[in-house]
Parts: sequence; structure tokens; C-alpha cells
Amino acid sequence: MKEISKRNVSVIKDTNGHNIVVINDILFKGKQSIKWNDVEEYLRRYVGEFYTIAESKEIIYIGTDLPDEYAHSEYTNILKGANAKAKANAAQGIPELVETATEKRFTPNSKNKHKKDAKYGWYRYESRFALPVLSNEGEVERYNVFHVAMIIRHAEDNKKYLYDVMNIKKEMSSLFQS
Repeated sequence: MKEISKRNVSVIKDTNGHNIVVINDILFKGKQSIKWNDVEEYLRRYVGEFYTIAESKEIIYIGTDLPDEYAHSEYTNILKGANAKAKANAAQGIPELVETATEKRFTPNSKNKHKKDAKYGWYRYESRFALPVLSNEGEVERYNVFHVAMIIRHAEDNKKYLYDVMNIKKEMSSLFQS
């Protein structure tokens, strides 16, 4: 059994009834220098697992390419500050982020390099998560809520795989007290 069960993650509903994946532990600290190789190693625990999106009932697999793509993609390489820290720590909530994903959109594959791994195109889902903001004493002051796009590739084997988490944006109006 993988160590996936040793996570401090829950799903709550906001005042509008929308899901928020609450990630209670900050495993990857430091806004200036996230150790992305550690994030990649953490993500390897999910490889071979699969999760069902509640809204669409689609099964999403976690392939061997996710850890490297998530930690070292062009998008990840441009992240700085709070968004880099948010993406790194969002790795803890991958199962719940997939399960609570909404707003499915399809895009055909247009790149030759993805002709097998995304032969049947790409899907984009939206999801949300929250991370604690800690005081100097280590107490939770509040939670910051982030919106993300879950990028899913529809492969030649006709399975859908999580490819990356992108477009991380802090929701200014959704900060809530613990």
C-alpha cells in the first residue's frame, strides 16, 4: 500500500455549495526556492492510481509522466512566490482535486510530440483548493483559496491521464478564517 493515506486533506463546501479541497499541511515551504525534485518524488506515490471525477463519472489515471511534468513543466518553471508554493503543496490533494473537478472542456491535440500520449485530445477541468496561512507561532490564521486548471490527456490507449495542474490563481474574495 502506498503512503497516500498519510495526508491531511479534506473537502468542504463554500457558501455557494462549491467544493474546496483543504490541504492542511505545508510540506513544501519557501516561496523563493521550492525543491521541485522533492515534489516530483512526492507525486510518484500516485502513479498507477486512478480517481473518478464526480461530476462526469470519468476515470482519470495517474501515469508515469505526471511527476516530471508537474514538477518541471514550462508552466512550473515560470512560477514564483505564493503560486509556486501553492502548486507544490497542491500535490498533496491530487486525488481530491481530480474527484471534485468541474467544467469539462475539450481541445483537440495539435502538437506532433503528443500524437500518442494525447491522440484523442486534451480536457481541461477546473478545481479549487485551500492552503493555511500560518502565524509566526505556527497557528493557522486563515486559508487562502486557489483556483486551478486540471489538464487531462486522452491517450492512444483510450484512457485519460492527469497531465498537469496549471493556471493557479488566488481567489481574493474567497479567503476564510479557520
